[in-house]
Amino acid sequence: MDITIHSTFLPHNDPDVSLAFYRDILGFEVRNDVGYNGMRWITVGPVGQPGTSIVLYPPGATPGITEDEKRTIAEMMAKGTFAMLLLATKDLESTFDRLQSSDAEIVQEPTDQPYGVRDCGVRDPAGNMIRIQQQR
Repeated sequence: MDITIHSTFLPHNDPDVSLAFYRDILGFEVRNDVGYNGMRWITVGPVGQPGTSIVLYPPGATPGITEDEKRTIAEMMAKGTFAMLLLATKDLESTFDRLQSSDAEIVQEPTDQPYGVRDCGVRDPAGNMIRIQQQR
């Protein structure tokens, strides 16, 4: 089989703030920005990697979701326990410095982990946990 990761979905609760984070702080390019019924789906991805994208979506638009489920998702997003993304960089220290100089919520400074990677943790504006690992 020849399977690749094409895209993944991360929830947002404010499309403009999320767009600014992924575009202006992480340096991702905007690939699509679609509005429908007052909601927005924004596709972003790393420059030079056109085959890999993140779709920032309004979680309340999920078909069949109940009001109780919407509340639970909102609570989990606020705690940073609903979604996670792992990214990699060749220079963790400068990436972290850029994140720290922005208004990104720092969760963990660059750390050598016992499982063999060096990484840091931040949360995006919607509360999604983002771990950024040093490439080897």
